[in-house]
Amino acid sequence: MMINSFLMIGQSNMAGRGYLRDVKSIYNEQINMLVNGRWQTMTEPINFDRPSAGISLAASFAAAWQANNEQDQIGLIPCAEGGSSLDDWSIDGVLFEHAVFLTKLAQRTSTLRGLLWHQGENDNFMGRSDVYFGKLALLLDQLRHTLGVPGIPFIGGGLSTYLTRGRYGTYFAEYEKVNQALLKFAEEMPNCYFVSAKGLTANADGLHFDAMSQRLFGIRYFEAFQKKLTVLEPLVDEKEQLKKIEERPLTKTESTALLEISFARGELTLPELEERLTHI
Repeated sequence: MMINSFLMIGQSNMAGRGYLRDVKSIYNEQINMLVNGRWQTMTEPINFDRPSAGISLAASFAAAWQANNEQDQIGLIPCAEGGSSLDDWSIDGVLFEHAVFLTKLAQRTSTLRGLLWHQGENDNFMGRSDVYFGKLALLLDQLRHTLGVPGIPFIGGGLSTYLTRGRYGTYFAEYEKVNQALLKFAEEMPNCYFVSAKGLTANADGLHFDAMSQRLFGIRYFEAFQKKLTVLEPLVDEKEQLKKIEERPLTKTESTALLEISFARGELTLPELEERLTHI
């Protein structure tokens, strides 16, 4: 079965810093992530760029996609890098080359369907927001060309108002200009869409989306991708959609795999594992 893949690029809020303990896990044998160039069933954190990696928007995006494409599989290609600026993503840089390399590996066994982007916190000061549009346009044009996917959908998420109130607030004076550039990008560039972070909240650092916000953000990203539109407001039913994802009954294979993972992590003894397996 061919996998439908999505490339995750940007900085830490795409990689995900939501606390794992704060939300119910998403585990679905139809959702994959690329590891060492091969597909395996997705577990979180997906994008392990730092020891602080956690919940990102990608898992709920993938779960929403799979719920609407029940007979198909989806694959996530994690390439986001915490703290990266648009200059770090220049087309002659290692982040761009790394993302292209992994995506081309993924394309051997999947069809690339979309590009998921969240970045901008590191382009929020010293006038960097003024050149955001042009740098992002160059990046996207080259990425589409290099991967051989002209016109592939690009979904870019906005920055939140909470940034100016956090511990690093003085660095985010230009967040509104970055959002304006992303919105203009969606309006003027072909098959590009903007997703608002309106109403989303942060971890205690005031910098990273908390786990629940990441879950809701992913559902908004899917709405933009599925309907090919810009999302400027929270979705009326986004919490209901998330509840359905969280309450999806696990298959026997999925339940068994989760118990095996808990055993491997030292969370269950062997007798506990064997006893629980008999009740699946």
